[in-house]
Amino acid sequence: MKKLMTLLLMALMVTGLQAQNKSDLPNVTLKDLNGKDVNLSKLSNNGNPIVLTFWATWCSPCIKEHSALNDVYQDWQDETGVKIYAVSIDDSRSTARVKPMVEGKGWEFEVLLDVNSDLKRAMNVSNPPHTFLIDGNGKIVWYHTGYVEGGEEDLYEEILKIAKKK
Repeated sequence: MKKLMTLLLMALMVTGLQAQNKSDLPNVTLKDLNGKDVNLSKLSNNGNPIVLTFWATWCSPCIKEHSALNDVYQDWQDETGVKIYAVSIDDSRSTARVKPMVEGKGWEFEVLLDVNSDLKRAMNVSNPPHTFLIDGNGKIVWYHTGYVEGGEEDLYEEILKIAKKK
């Protein structure tokens, strides 16, 4: 009986550790629009929230979402210190369209290129838009797939919860 209890306790500990590690950002390096390497596992924002959103140039809901986020981004930053990273999952054939689109839309957040879908696979993203909210400790605390007009308000409510805990 003692062995069984010990095994159960160990199994629970391992399961708990696996669940805890699932929330960590993966050790994947992407390029920003200027060609600079950015390692996702090292992302930090001085304890403030981070939004990581997956998108593509061919995804019209993604473009609507990012335009809506851009409209409120400066206010959100002022109020919560949040930082947004938009991860393009365009492949090598369409990645040349990313920078002109970002500049044309005037998006002010960081844009990263996941040309080989390394981060997309590591975070189990199937279709864009897919948005993750990461707390100041690098843990994923909320996520959402798809986009509905006004959906950014749900994200903002979650950001406020994290900002208040800081």
